[in-house]
Amino acid sequence: MASSVSSPVTVSCQGILFDMDGILISSLGSVERSWTRWSEMRGVDPAHAIGVIHGRRAIESLTALRPDLNGDEELQILEQFEIDDTADIAVLPGVKELLASLPSQPRPRWTVVTSATDRLARVRLAASGLPVPRHFINGDSVKEGKPHPAPFLAGAALLGFRPEDCVVFEDSASGVQAGRAAHCTVIATTFSHAAEDLALADYMTRDLRDVRAESVDGAGITLHIKPLAI
Repeated sequence: MASSVSSPVTVSCQGILFDMDGILISSLGSVERSWTRWSEMRGVDPAHAIGVIHGRRAIESLTALRPDLNGDEELQILEQFEIDDTADIAVLPGVKELLASLPSQPRPRWTVVTSATDRLARVRLAASGLPVPRHFINGDSVKEGKPHPAPFLAGAALLGFRPEDCVVFEDSASGVQAGRAAHCTVIATTFSHAAEDLALADYMTRDLRDVRAESVDGAGITLHIKPLAI
């Protein structure tokens, strides 16, 4: 069914938790090339691998695809492939404007919650030119990745807010599930997944151009959203 814009909505929150790949930046080229390279090296069908990796920690995908191999060793190989391949990383539409509008004082109001490893996330954010939060949640920070709520619970705790007072921005089905399980408000974008796969989100937008933020006297954030009607 075709998507159309619904009536604007307003959401109040204390903090914002951004997924990285597919929300802040596009790294699809690097991801798919790196996983294809690893798959061919390990006798895995690349199309199958690419079909199961999005929104999950790499270590979980690696052990699912080749449980007979040492997951930590394979992760180091794959991570290096991805770190060496940053040529076409791009900031997604609306991201710079939204981040610039979010308050940073007297305390940070946003951070990144990504399934990427700490090292890879820092490389990708640096390559994109976006600000790197002093502290953020990555695949190394938690024992259980998305769709488990642990990453977003950790992100809310990092900011010092209750999960139910935080908004999550996600582009994958597993990320949306994780955000909902953490009792955050979830806004999904249709960058990498069909709207049908993101049905659990509270709201859906094309990208961050459809979101505008206002600071509320230093006490919170009001988001003005143009949601898609499915």
